[in-house]
Amino acid sequence: MNDVERLAEAAVAWMAQDPDAETRAELGALLESVGSSDPGAVAELRSRFGERLAFGTAGLRGELAAGPNRMNRVLVGQAAAGLAAYLLERAQPGSRPSIVIGYDGRKNSRVFAVDTAEIMAGAGVRAVLLPRLLPTPLVAFAVRDLGVSAGVMVTASHNPPRDNGYKVYLGDADEGSQIVPPADAEIAAHILRVAAEVQLPDVPRSQDYEVADESVVDRYVAATAALADGGATDARGAAGADRTAAGAGAANAETTPGGGHAAPRVVYTAMHGVGWETFARVLDAAGIERPDLVTAQIAPDAAFPTVSFPNPEEPGALDLAYDAARAAGADLIVANDPDADRLAIAIPDPTTADGYRRLTGNEVGQLLGWQAASAAAARPGGAAGATLACSIVSSPALGVVAEAYGLGWVETLTGFKWVSRAPGLVFGYEEALGYLVNPATVRDKDGISAAIAFLALARELAASGRTVADRLDEFSERFGHYGSAQISLRVTDLSEIDRVMTRLRAEPPTEIGGLRVERIDDLNRPGGAVPASDVLRIVLPGARVMVRPSGTEPKLKIYLDAWSTEGGLGERRDRVVELLQKLEGGMRDHIS
Repeated sequence: MNDVERLAEAAVAWMAQDPDAETRAELGALLESVGSSDPGAVAELRSRFGERLAFGTAGLRGELAAGPNRMNRVLVGQAAAGLAAYLLERAQPGSRPSIVIGYDGRKNSRVFAVDTAEIMAGAGVRAVLLPRLLPTPLVAFAVRDLGVSAGVMVTASHNPPRDNGYKVYLGDADEGSQIVPPADAEIAAHILRVAAEVQLPDVPRSQDYEVADESVVDRYVAATAALADGGATDARGAAGADRTAAGAGAANAETTPGGGHAAPRVVYTAMHGVGWETFARVLDAAGIERPDLVTAQIAPDAAFPTVSFPNPEEPGALDLAYDAARAAGADLIVANDPDADRLAIAIPDPTTADGYRRLTGNEVGQLLGWQAASAAAARPGGAAGATLACSIVSSPALGVVAEAYGLGWVETLTGFKWVSRAPGLVFGYEEALGYLVNPATVRDKDGISAAIAFLALARELAASGRTVADRLDEFSERFGHYGSAQISLRVTDLSEIDRVMTRLRAEPPTEIGGLRVERIDDLNRPGGAVPASDVLRIVLPGARVMVRPSGTEPKLKIYLDAWSTEGGLGERRDRVVELLQKLEGGMRDHIS
C-alpha cells in the first residue's frame, strides 16, 4: 500500500465515525478526486490526513473541514472526551469535576459546544452550557463565578471566516486562566489516546447537562459596569496628579450649553461578532450613552461579509468604522474582534487618508496601564504588592510606568495564559490588542471591560477639555516617547523560519541599520526570568528588537521598539521615527 492509499484508507475510516453529513459529503467528493489522480486533491488529502491539528496552549484552532488536521465534529468529540478524562483524573477522590462551555457566532460553534456538553455529561463530568452565543470573556468569568473545574470556549477569535477553535481554561488554583504546560501536554495525551482507541460513536454521551440561566451574564455585566466608576475615579486622580499639559485640547473640545465639555462621540463595531449585545448591556448598566453603530457589522454573522480577515489589526478591517466615524464626527472608534476578547481604538488624525488613526496595542496598553498604576498608588497602603505585566514583545514603556509609581513589573511569555498569572496583577496587556483591566473578575484578556475602562478615561479627559491624543502627548512628556513597529515574514516552508533563527544565533548581528548592538539575549536557554522560549531579544541604544516564530501562523515575527527622553515632544517623536526606520531597514537586510 502506497502513501496515498494509506491516507485514503484513513479518510474512509474517518468518514465512518463522522456524525456530520456535510463533512462526510465533502470528504467523499475529495476521495473521488483522489481516485481520479487529481494532484490538487492528493495534496489536499495529505494536508488533512498527513498530520493532526495539535492541541497546545492555545487549545485547537484551524479551518473547518473533514480530517484530523481540520476543525470538525470528530476532532472536537475526541478533544472533549480527552479533556473529560483529564478532569476526572485530576479530581479529588469523591469529588465530581465540572465544566462551563461557551460558544460564539462562527459556523458550528454551537454544534461543537453541545457535542462537548453531551460528551462531558456522558463521562460523568458536570457540564454547564452557557445560555446562548456570548463573548469569550464570559467563559473566563463563568469558570470563577460558577466555581467549576474548567471551561471551554468554542471560537476562532479573529481568525479567517473558515476557521473555528477550542480554547480551554482551568479553575480552582488556576482561577479561570488559560491552560499552560504541563496541563496542555497532559490533555493532549488523553486526546490522542481517545483518537487511537475509541470510535466517536462509541464515546458515551448524555443530554443530562445544565444550561446556565441569565444570572451569570447579569453578574458579568454588573462587575464590568462597575469599572466605569473606578475608571472615572482613576482618570480624575491622574488628571490632577499626573497632568503635564492640562489645557492642550481645551481649545478644540466641544462644550455643552452649561459650560462643561461634552462626552466624546463614539462609533462602535463588533466586526460581525458577538460583542455588541453584552457591551450594550454593560453601557446601560454603567449609565454611559450608547455609541453610533457600524450597523453592517453589528450582528453576528459567520460569513463575515464585509471583511476578508475579521481582525481589527488587519488593513481594511476598520474601513466601515472610519466611514461611520466621519459621518458622525466621532471623537473615538471602539472595535471588538469577533469574540470580543480584544479591543481596538482609533482617534481622529487629519494627517491620514481616513481621517482617523488606529492606536497601536502598545499605545492603548500604556494609557490603561498608567490609569491602573495611578489608581493602585492612590489606594490605602499604596502600591505595595501591586504589579503591572505585559508580554516580552510588548513595549517596555509599562516598566517605566511601574517604576514611577513604585509598582512591580513582570514581563511574561507571549499569551494571556502567562500574563494573567503575574503575582499581584492589577493590569496586564499584550501588544496584539489584548488587555486585562479587571483581574479580580476575569483572568484573561477582555475587550468589553477594556472598552469600558478606556471610555471612562476618554470621558474624564473630555470633562477637562482634553482628548486621547493629548493624553498620549502627556505620556510622552512624562515617561518618554515610545514607538513600535512590526515585520512579519510569512513562509510556505516552516523550515525557512528555523533557518533564519539558526543564522541569527550562529552569526549574531553587531549592528542593525547602523545602530550598535549592545547585547543579544537568547530566551531559548533555561534559567532565565521567563520559561525557555524560541525568542531572541536584541538590545540597542534607545531601541530593542524581538524575533520569534509565530505560535499560530506560518510567520516569523519581528517586533521593533524605540524610545527617547531627550528634548521636547517633537524632538522625541522625530528620534523614535528615525530609530524605527533604521531598525526596520536593518532587520529586513538581516532576514533576507
